[in-house]
Amino acid sequence: MAHDGLKSPSKLAADTLRIIPLGGLGDVGRNMTCFEVNGKILLVDCGVLFPEDNQPGVDLILPGLDYLEGRLGDVVGLVLTHGHEDHIGGVPYLLRMREDIPIYGSKLTLALVEGKLREHRIRHAELHTVKERDQVALDIFDLEFYAVTHSIPDALAVFIRTKAGTVLHTGDFKMDQLPLDHRITDLRGFAHAGEEGVDILLADSTNAEVPGFTPLERDILPALERVFAESTQKLVVACFASHVHRVQQIINLAVKHDRKVCYVGRSMVRNMAIARELGYLKVPGDLLIEMSKLNDYPDDKVVIICTGSQGEPLAALSRIANRDHPVISIDAGDTVLFASSLIPGNENAVYRVVNGLTRMGAHVVHRGNAFVHVSGHSSAGELLYLYNIVKPRNALPVHGEPRHLVANADLAVATGVPRDRAIVAQDGDVVDLKKGRARIVGRVDASYIFVDGSTVGDITESALTDRRILGEEGFISVVVAVDLRDGSIVSGPDLSARGFLEDPSIFDDVTARIAKSVRSALDEGVDDVHRLQQVVRRTVGQWVSNTYRRRPMIVPVVIAV
Repeated sequence: MAHDGLKSPSKLAADTLRIIPLGGLGDVGRNMTCFEVNGKILLVDCGVLFPEDNQPGVDLILPGLDYLEGRLGDVVGLVLTHGHEDHIGGVPYLLRMREDIPIYGSKLTLALVEGKLREHRIRHAELHTVKERDQVALDIFDLEFYAVTHSIPDALAVFIRTKAGTVLHTGDFKMDQLPLDHRITDLRGFAHAGEEGVDILLADSTNAEVPGFTPLERDILPALERVFAESTQKLVVACFASHVHRVQQIINLAVKHDRKVCYVGRSMVRNMAIARELGYLKVPGDLLIEMSKLNDYPDDKVVIICTGSQGEPLAALSRIANRDHPVISIDAGDTVLFASSLIPGNENAVYRVVNGLTRMGAHVVHRGNAFVHVSGHSSAGELLYLYNIVKPRNALPVHGEPRHLVANADLAVATGVPRDRAIVAQDGDVVDLKKGRARIVGRVDASYIFVDGSTVGDITESALTDRRILGEEGFISVVVAVDLRDGSIVSGPDLSARGFLEDPSIFDDVTARIAKSVRSALDEGVDDVHRLQQVVRRTVGQWVSNTYRRRPMIVPVVIAV
């Protein structure tokens, strides 16, 4: 899968479809794909990736939007397959580059996008609502939308017709045959596309390694029912703030067990209000209570639905686990239910929260000890069905880590797609489809763009490395004042440290070494402050490595007086 030796692609030939994944291939997040024909560009999805522990200070990671610099006028539209953050979270940052890009998505998806745009003060976005089986002529792209079942309502797949070939992009999907909203994946639509001819299929790879079929959403109801029946005190349920179906199940059980419902977490409150307003969530009129009213009810008469199922440090559940929440606390005997999956990379953060809650005496129920969650993605059996129905000429697995993409490609090959047409790509690979044949022809930059507070793209890998060193090893600063005219040390060396070792006397040994090294350099005619700082850095670095086997950040300051 390593394509690092690829060069920039040649100019796109006429009537050739160029496909560039700008995110989502190699990570579970920042999904975005660029389609280009005859100088016109169609974008599908624009999501974010959430940072891991080794990316300190980073809030979000964007797809390779830099590729679109200079090409924004060629973009005819953005299609959003569904409303999860890893598919819509980057939209405001794209619209900062060009605010009038037409956006197409389902009613719920666009409602969630509108909330984001208001937060970013983007007021003139061009939003177009579509539904399943709608057809849209968008410049040289003809689009047709198909319903798909996922862990958020109103998800869509898109069939793209161009002069250069046809594409079926599934978005994230599964084939739940008895979904809670009765809106099943449109296999008839997929078959229709297959009969017309699909030149390349971009299919969700997230569960491609999982054999068989993803269980039905309704199959977890007995386990959820058992949690409610056995909970005699406070009950806290953590789930994704977009999982409307899961929240509906919890609401139904709350009604049955005579518990009021309280949403906790800004995104949960906002998203469920949108879902209720649009009719995707059914809530009895007197069921919901404000967080400020929680203490007015006995613990066994409320259920708290909150964010933080992935261990996010600032989310409600993490604050509860850290005894840092202003209203909600956990007592021995309370129940906490994780009604969600575990996103790869979040394991340590989630288990920290689980352990914190367990130490408080809570009974913690999660996917590892009870059947309380099913995935929103197709397993291998469903993907085999998809390939057999669609019969694509080429396959380009999307949405997943490398192991998921390879497993998906193997499924395509097993159903008859030639091995050299089951393309395992990575972000930035350029795939050209010409005369029904797809191949990788080059590579563009689709590297991470870090969002840190209000800054976008200013944080580099080098800066993150510095932050990791500061966080893990601490820093040592050294200040020396020298007279370059007579080659003498005027004052210092003065050392101070943070996050290293507390006892200042540990520096007594190295202070003399630094002074000796600086005097030697001055005696040799070194009269450049930068070179003297390097001498100091080398001396301290060797000492701390040999003495303590540590690698703190060393900040030498040499002042010429």
